[in-house]
Amino acid sequence: MRILPAGDQALTVELSDQVDDATNRRVIALAESLAARPVDGITETVPTYRSLLVCYDPAIVRASALADTLAERLASLDVEHTPSRHWTVPVFYGGPAGMDLEELARMKGIDVDEVIRLHSGAEYRVYMIGFAPGFAYLGGLPEILHTPRLTTPRQHIVAGSIGIGGKQASINSLAGPSGWRFIGRTPVQLFDPQRQEPALFRAGDTVRFEPVNEAEFERLEARVAAGETIAEPVLP
Repeated sequence: MRILPAGDQALTVELSDQVDDATNRRVIALAESLAARPVDGITETVPTYRSLLVCYDPAIVRASALADTLAERLASLDVEHTPSRHWTVPVFYGGPAGMDLEELARMKGIDVDEVIRLHSGAEYRVYMIGFAPGFAYLGGLPEILHTPRLTTPRQHIVAGSIGIGGKQASINSLAGPSGWRFIGRTPVQLFDPQRQEPALFRAGDTVRFEPVNEAEFERLEARVAAGETIAEPVLP
């Protein structure tokens, strides 16, 4: 574990040089601990794969004192009881947004149905939110589906697209450019600035994908357009 300066108003609490579930659970547990029992001067925390960025007001707390407090908090972390939510996300595999599904199947030497079975059969962990508002970096992708990103990124990928980039899975929260490979789309909105909590997922949540056909996708998409909520979290 290392606590490093990140400019003059933040510290990085680096918990490992490896990316794994156990390290990420400690990152989330530290963030939750600081939210539940705030430390004077901390203005924001940002969980990542294996570290927590802790922003602070130097007029209230000095970096050295804050580092000592963070080290003490780490020593008493309750990782086992860190809150987490589970989500089931409907996906229409293939179609215009899943333009890489068939090529991915050919690359792996399996058929499209097997790609869908493998992708939807795994449970994913939201390691972190980043890149774009509400964008979820998901760990847990089956190894056979690990695939390098495209050499040349596409310039426009629609929101809700289901991606694969290296060892990671993703759901695009907003439309934009991307070098990931895409195999489907969900009507679930990951980011809505009008919601009380704009980003749907939090780091530490878990996700499963549920295949739906095109007609069901369109029905769910219409409900979202009408302002309905189609995905609710389940507490374990």
